[in-house]
This record gives sequence, C-alpha cells and structure tokens, in this order.
Amino acid sequence: MEGKRRYVAVGGGIAFGAVILSALYRPLPPVTALFSPDIHSEYVKYLSGKDTVTAYLAYPESPKPAPAVIVIHEIFGMSDFIRQTTEQLAKDGFVAIAPDLLSRRGGTPATPDSARKLIATLNPDTVTMDLDATRAFLDKQKPVRSGEIGVIGFCWGGGQSFRYATNAPKLKAFVVCYGPSPNAADMSKIRAKGLGVYAENDARIDAGLPDAAAAMKAAGKDYKYTVYPGVGHGFLRTREKPEVADTAWSAAIRFFRAHLKS
Repeated sequence: MEGKRRYVAVGGGIAFGAVILSALYRPLPPVTALFSPDIHSEYVKYLSGKDTVTAYLAYPESPKPAPAVIVIHEIFGMSDFIRQTTEQLAKDGFVAIAPDLLSRRGGTPATPDSARKLIATLNPDTVTMDLDATRAFLDKQKPVRSGEIGVIGFCWGGGQSFRYATNAPKLKAFVVCYGPSPNAADMSKIRAKGLGVYAENDARIDAGLPDAAAAMKAAGKDYKYTVYPGVGHGFLRTREKPEVADTAWSAAIRFFRAHLKS
C-alpha cells in the first residue's frame, strides 16, 4: 500500500487488578484458514479530527481488491490477540485494520488494568469519530473494495461494534462478540446485517440478549446470534474449547463473505 510506514507496537504486560492472569491472556490465534495466502501487516497512522489514530493493518498479497473489516479491541486495548485476529482476517481474504482507540490517550498502556481505566474515560461520540476516520482511511486504500466494509468487536469492542452500526448507515456488516447492546431506540438506525457471538457461561452479557433480540425484531432488523455452549466470556481469545472457538470464528467469516462482496 502506498505511503505506509512501520511504527513501534504498543502494549505489554498482563496484570489485571490484584490478580495475575498471564495464562488467561496469553495471545492465542483464531482458527487458521484452509487456504492462507501471503499477507502484509504494518502500523499506520491517520487523522481523526485534529488527533492521530494509530492502527494495525493487515491485508492479503493479492492483485484484486478485497472487502475490509475493522477490528475493535477489548477493554484491555491493543493486544497480541487483536493483532493476530487482524492478521487472521487477512489470511481469510479481507483487508483488516485494528485502530488503537486509546491513541488520543497516548496509546494502549503497559497493563490491561491501566487500559481498562483509560477506556472508561472515553467519550462514545469520540469513539464513533475515530471509527469513522478508520472507515474513511480504509475506503481510500487500493487493496480495499470500496464501500465493502464491516466491523467486528470483542468484549467492550463487541458493544462498540453494535453501537457503531447504529451510527454508520454505510456499514455493510457487523459482528458482536460477547458485547452489550446499544439503546433499543437507536436500533432502528441500523442498516447493516448483524451477527452475534455469545457464550453460555456469560451471565452478565447474556442477560441482555432477549431484550436486544426483541428490540431488533421490533425495528425490523436482521440480527442472528448464537450462544455457544460450554464456554465463557472471551472464549475466542482464551480458546478454552478450541473446537467451539473455531466454529464461532468460521461462522463469522462465512457471515462476512456473504455480506461483503469478495
């Protein structure tokens, strides 16, 4: 891609509150595609208003333009899991970009607990602005099939994926991975097709599913979701049951392929 430069990765340690979760939060990639083309990955920067967003970009080495997916990170900010997920999407045939939504705060800090505290201070409208800037950046890139852009988010990012769909009428598809739903009154503004990925052992998030599904149905919106058995919140990252994680990931890829022209 033209005009790209490499940047130093941000992120680091694995402490959460008083409990050390290094085993739980170690990077684990999603399922590998049956055909994995060569990919290119790099850090890029672009403006959002007067501020600069740093993002991790990956795309397949292909002469043809491909649809694109924005990856929204968890409440822990940019991480190895998010970078690996972005690369996996490229292997699956998409241009993928993961913006560090803490860029305005100096980037994702060294510990997940610090990132969590910073994310709690973010203005939702500013998050939307940064996602809009990410989508605009993607739409100008030669490897991207213009207009064919979706979004996927995990945990906090899953909620942001759902919320962004209410604010981006040109968005084609969105995937919510165990994230909360937006206000029911905003769901009528959604134009994109949606897919939900949830975990059986995730009582806090699952408690809101019936109301979210009812609100989407009442608004006449297409939102199919699956509650995957025997797994908990964050199972695509922790891969506590690899076969379940692989099944869920494959469903998300099929969904994007069906609703983004490839």
